[in-house]
Amino acid sequence: MNNSALNQINPHKLLSSKWTATQPVNKEKHFIVTKVNKNEEQVVTSCLIEAVINNREYEIEWQSLKNPNNWLPGWQ
Repeated sequence: MNNSALNQINPHKLLSSKWTATQPVNKEKHFIVTKVNKNEEQVVTSCLIEAVINNREYEIEWQSLKNPNNWLPGWQ
């Protein structure tokens, strides 16, 4: 996959961003980023996403949101 096909993300603007899973599991399709984790140098390392349908939370590597095969920005 070339870089132009990746979702463009600013890691410092992740908080409250909305995402759609391209392959929903347990009817969880729409998510919102509820927490952004940073290391000592204030570099974003991971984020917490919450499923809108049932409020289940998952910690993921924020870079995984760049893959359009798994995630689409916004709620679609």
